[in-house]
Amino acid sequence: MAKLFIEDLALKGKRVLVRVDFNVPLDDNLNVTDDTRIQASLPTIKYIISKGGKAILMSHLGRPKGAVIDSMRLAPAGKRLAEILGKPVSILSDCIGAEVQKAINAMKDGDVALLENLRFYAEETKNDPDFSKKLAELADVYINDAFGSAHRAHASTEGVTRYFKQSACGYLLKKEIDYLGKALESPERPYVAIIGGAKISGKIDVITSLMTKVDSLLIGGGMSYTFFRAMGYEIGNSIVEPDRVEMAKNILDEAKKKGVDLVLPVDIVVADDITPDAKTDVVAADKIPASKSGADIGPKSIKLFADKIKSAKMVVWNGPVGVFELEPFANGTNSIAKAIAESDAISIIGGGDSVAAINKFNLADKITHISTGGGASLEFLEGKTLPGVAALTEK
Repeated sequence: MAKLFIEDLALKGKRVLVRVDFNVPLDDNLNVTDDTRIQASLPTIKYIISKGGKAILMSHLGRPKGAVIDSMRLAPAGKRLAEILGKPVSILSDCIGAEVQKAINAMKDGDVALLENLRFYAEETKNDPDFSKKLAELADVYINDAFGSAHRAHASTEGVTRYFKQSACGYLLKKEIDYLGKALESPERPYVAIIGGAKISGKIDVITSLMTKVDSLLIGGGMSYTFFRAMGYEIGNSIVEPDRVEMAKNILDEAKKKGVDLVLPVDIVVADDITPDAKTDVVAADKIPASKSGADIGPKSIKLFADKIKSAKMVVWNGPVGVFELEPFANGTNSIAKAIAESDAISIIGGGDSVAAINKFNLADKITHISTGGGASLEFLEGKTLPGVAALTEK
């Protein structure tokens, strides 16, 4: 996917409109509690200012749905960015209009400005051409560095590109495309994918897509109980999607027909209640007591999954294999995270919960690539076109 890259542009003296992802968590005092996304944008911002460009940053935060909500203003993100950069960041009170234009006209080369929350305007998510044009009028060139929003055709990701001669990807977006593109187009083999999470419904497309590409597909988490139901197992009070049982059966049949190594847990950690102090037992996957709920994979499953991971040259992981937020059910996800971190494989992790697990277990520095976009990384791996990427200028 040969798209124009930030390093292909002459930026000196240019007003550079950059779509970043500053959709960061805030506490009750409106302080940023996790600046990972701000940190991820630094290479692109620093490159622009080092080349004498004027960095005009835009982002959304939360879902204000076209209303101005003070708790969703971007000022806390701008304040944190200024601390990290060690230089002032102009925090503007709007994202379009005469006052914004005036502030941008006053910028000097190497300055940084942050526009207000794009989603204070309903036109942003509607990809309104008029709103897109107003954003574009603020700058000379456009950079998209917000992979987490690249699967949305919004004004700031897709619409705005129609009004620029040059629209390029930043460092973060390029890194995402490079790693996920490799997993999609030319993976190292053996190639193992682990898909977890609560529901099969949100992952059906990625499971179907990966089945034709991977050497082993490991399935865990809440969705595995829907597969167990499809296999005729007793699942007790475990989470299940009754309307997806037939779909799970079709996936199992398709995997068998195509000779895909689809691996489900063989033992399960069960409890009467899914609570922080639950008393747990380990049972075979087809022997879950009627009164209990499954909430993690057991030791035999951990070994089965870990052995597949150890033999892999590329691993993609999306979704935890248990309720890892609670200590009694964290071992499965923790063990999978460790197995990936200790493997020699190229490792790609996407999805908020998987990333949270890696961070919780302090293994982030052992992972080749941690994707910043949950939905975007899933759609990319499904083989779908991401509007925010497709709209960028071809090289």
